[in-house]
Formats: sequence, structure tokens, C-alpha cells
Amino acid sequence: MKTIDRAHLTSLMEREQRLFREEHPRSLEIFERARSSLLGGVPMNWMSRWAGEFPIFVAEASGARFSDVDGREYVDLCLGDTGAMTGHSPPAAAAAIGAQAARGITLMLPTEDSVWVGEEMARRFGLPYWQFTLSATDANRFVIRLARHITGRSKVLVYNGCYHGSADETVIGFEDGAVIPRRGSVGPPVDPRLTTRVVEFNDLPALEAALAEGDVACVLAEPVMTNIGIIFPGPGYHDALRRMTRDTGTLLVIDETHTFCTGPGGYTAEYGLEPDVITIGKPIGSGVPSGAYGVSEEVAERISSSVSRRDADVGGVGGTLAGNALSLAAIKATLSEVLTDEAFVRMIALGERFEEGVRNVITDHGMPWHVHRLGCRVEYRFQADPPRNGGEAEVSEDPLLDEYMHLLCLNRGILLTPFHNMALMSPSTTAADVDRHTEVFADAIAELLD
Repeated sequence: MKTIDRAHLTSLMEREQRLFREEHPRSLEIFERARSSLLGGVPMNWMSRWAGEFPIFVAEASGARFSDVDGREYVDLCLGDTGAMTGHSPPAAAAAIGAQAARGITLMLPTEDSVWVGEEMARRFGLPYWQFTLSATDANRFVIRLARHITGRSKVLVYNGCYHGSADETVIGFEDGAVIPRRGSVGPPVDPRLTTRVVEFNDLPALEAALAEGDVACVLAEPVMTNIGIIFPGPGYHDALRRMTRDTGTLLVIDETHTFCTGPGGYTAEYGLEPDVITIGKPIGSGVPSGAYGVSEEVAERISSSVSRRDADVGGVGGTLAGNALSLAAIKATLSEVLTDEAFVRMIALGERFEEGVRNVITDHGMPWHVHRLGCRVEYRFQADPPRNGGEAEVSEDPLLDEYMHLLCLNRGILLTPFHNMALMSPSTTAADVDRHTEVFADAIAELLD
């Protein structure tokens, strides 16, 4: 197995940084102006995480491509970190959004679209009753409250390295077996040990011990971890998780926001999971802020019998703009005409093509790396063995090599997800887009080994 000379890597990185600056003068000009009115020079702090000294500023986007203010075009394999999994402004969704905007955006009254969407979510994911939010963060926040309410328990259990939006209980870390705020956690409202239990993914004894305390209202889990890389459950893990939660009277909440890439009904439908609750967010609305949570018959009855209609607007669950007419029109168009069963077949095939291309490059060059695929989402990691949990994934990270690969791809017209070497296929992605990445990836590895 070959290794990377770090001095050579540093030299190549410096070259790519110079190239980036030279080819994006207009983005740099706008960024310098933005710093006088936008905190950090960006409208949302995550936008500072891209490779390069400054973010590129977008001019327009369509399908699986976008162009920047310097006139450069990109193949978008990030797709808004799943928010644009549909591709940018898919025509069917754009038409439905425009038509609904002309008819009314938000009324705090239901539209008929909401009924169709509820029925379709039930068909796809298998849970009968649904509510709608503006994000998966909101969905998770509301579900945590409801779980505490109907179980009378205080704790939430999540996995080390998880991501469930900015819900307070999930912005956590794990150090020497102790729960701590996640690195970079900004102003945690309370000590996370008061709200949250944390275990490593795939560690069944730790899960059993944590649930045995009898104070966990719900386990909130991605069925496959994605925030710290794609980490698959071990054989029988989900069966054991479901059995343990039932035995201890703990609700099982599955967050499908990123794992929706598995298929039309997410990982839940594809692998026959039986959660009490499902949460999902950004991919279902073609870019319009959207989220949802679905509950089982039993959970619905427990909520209905214990939450007064009179208190519906003051209980910390819901929101004036949640379930608005525009979001529901966008979700209906997305599910009926964009992220269809047929679209997933094509997207997953492209994911397989991407995976095969990357694997062949890794093998041809004798590199000790691996590539993983979850439906139409693919990731490569610069380590030999796939991690089994968040702890293993964190210690194996190679920030400089990651940043180099991101910046090199960006300079050659390919956008990867900034937090990972991760690519997502949309209905608009083409085989040529995938093959372009394979070509760039192969050239990058050859140059690293030169």
C-alpha cells in the first residue's frame, strides 16, 4: 500500500489555493464587500466551511449544475448538502411553487395538498399520521418534546457523531465515556448530561446499559450514520435496537433526512424497520424549507389523549409558518413528480457508477482507502477499514487531504459536500457528470503519488 508525502501534499495545496484565488476575482470582491454587513462575510455561518480562502458566490443553478459570478460552471455533487437532492429548481416543483405563491403562501389554515402529502408519506414510510414543519431540526425538536410528554421520561439517547440539526439535546460529544458539548457547541443552554445519553453506534452492550436506566424517552437515530461519514449498522443491529426499545418502553425515532437517499421510502421502507416515529427534512421540498414527522397509531393515540386542543399553540410544538401552503405545494410536487420511484432507480444506478469508478481508481493506485455507498449517496474515506462508529471515524479523519481534494475538485468544476468526501446523485445528474469526477479523482491521486 502506498502513502502520501505530506510535504508534497502541502505544496500541491498551496498551488490549488493560488489557482482558486486567481480564477474567482469577482467572488473575492463580493466577499470583501459582504464582510462589512454579514457576520463572517456570509449569510449563514456554515457557508464559511468551503475549501478556499473565501466562498464562491452563485449566479444561478439548474438541475445538477450551477454557475458562479465569475462565469464558471460546476457539476454539483453536494446539492445543498441534500437540500437540493431533487436537483436545483426542478421544473415540476418550480411550477407548483410559483402557482401556489400566486394563490397564497401562508394562512395558518390547511390546504388540500396537505392531505395528499400526508397520505403519500404514510404510503412511503409506513406510519399513518403526519405533521409538517420547516426543517428536520424542528421535527426532531418537536418529537423530543412529545416523547418526553407521553413517556414521562427526561432523557434522549443519541449516537456519538450524530447529526439531527440544531436540536439542543443532539449537539453533543463523547469523551472517555462521558457526555459533553460537541466541539464548537455555541452556548449550550444546559449541561448535556441532564438531557442526553450517548453511546457509540453498533455497540449493543452500551445501548442496553443506557436504556436499562429507565429514564430514556426516545432513541433518536439515523438508520445509517452520515454526519461523520457513512457508517452502516452491523448485522442484526436494528433488530436488537427495536427489541431493546420495546422492552424498556422507549420510543424509537428514525431520522431519514439524509438516509432518504436509500429509496422512495428511505432506509425504513427499504429494510423493513418498525420505528414509532420518523422525522425528515430538507430533501422533500425541492429547496423550499420543509420538514415532517410521522407517528404510529399507538403514539398518535397517546398524544391525542394527553394534549389539549386548547393548549395547541402554547406547548412548544408547532409554529406559525409550519405546514404552510407553499411548503405543502412544494412537497406534493417533489413526491409526485420529482423524487419518484423511477427517479430513485436512475439515481441509485448513478451512485453505483460513482462507487465503481472511485473504487477502481483506489485499487489501480494501490491506496489504503475505501468507498461506501448508501443508495444514491457515495463517500470515500482516506483510511483502509470502514469505521464502525463515530469515535473511530473521528480519529481517522485527514483534514488536509480532505481539503485538498475538495479544492482541487472545485478548481476543476466539481462541488463535493464540504464536510465529507461525499457525493449525492439527483434526477438531473448524468453519467458524464459522474465520469468527470472519476477522471479528476484519478488525476489527483496520480499527482499526489508523483
